[in-house]
Amino acid sequence: MGGGDKPLLSLGNSTLIDHVSRRLKPQVATLGLSANGDPARFAATGLPVLEDTVPGYAGPLAGILAGLEWAAGQTSCRWLMSAAGDTPFFPDTLVERLVTAAHDRPGAIAVASSDGRWHPTFALWPLGLRDALRHFLVEEDNRRVSAFMERHGYVQVEFPLIETGSRRIDPFFNINTPDDLAAAERVLQSLEP
Repeated sequence: MGGGDKPLLSLGNSTLIDHVSRRLKPQVATLGLSANGDPARFAATGLPVLEDTVPGYAGPLAGILAGLEWAAGQTSCRWLMSAAGDTPFFPDTLVERLVTAAHDRPGAIAVASSDGRWHPTFALWPLGLRDALRHFLVEEDNRRVSAFMERHGYVQVEFPLIETGSRRIDPFFNINTPDDLAAAERVLQSLEP
């Protein structure tokens, strides 16, 4: 995408992070944003910016760890819901369905899937996994999300594709290229009343 922060790209009349925040806010008690670097660039979101707590930009799991540690210290939540900042069309029943699945498998990570693919950045993480995740990242130097999920147990929750007139799109479609952004604009227009 030419550098910069994808979540700050415009989609319709808002940024991607605004779309994600609006979709997630009714589903959770508190929102935070995992991001490294100068937090001022996200000041317009009004969200607390959570920097990685392990050195070396250890990837998505480092952001999950920062979120787990923040949630354990700042909230009364039992789980952390993670969502990608470049995926504006995820279901408005995401958290409800993942929580239901997590109740059936205590201690497991509930992860979204669609069209036969799982989406590990859209997962419900028990706060009790934070010490194990820190050990996995720091002591084992392992950054593979799927490896951590497999080790600690997970349950997949399947979500249907979105019907947009004559097209079906993945609700976890993320924006990685200018063509993806143009496609997201078309999807957004087709979903507006």
